[in-house]
Amino acid sequence: MRGIEIDPDAPVIDEQYAVVHVPRRSRDRVPEGSVQVMASAEAARAAADPARKQYAARVVGPSRSSEGLRLYYIVEWLD
Repeated sequence: MRGIEIDPDAPVIDEQYAVVHVPRRSRDRVPEGSVQVMASAEAARAAADPARKQYAARVVGPSRSSEGLRLYYIVEWLD
């Protein structure tokens, strides 16, 4: 993905499945604290709870932002 600098000190820098807590799904990147990495797409879908604003997604990261935050980038929302 263009413009993303992967954090070389991060334990995992591949695409992963996760449950992401966000106010709305229009965001393309989220802070590390809003992401719960899951073992599979099925596990992420099962743990998602849209009523609590927790959505299943395929993510890449973490990446360190220019402000020093660790971010995950949303590759795809899983429905």
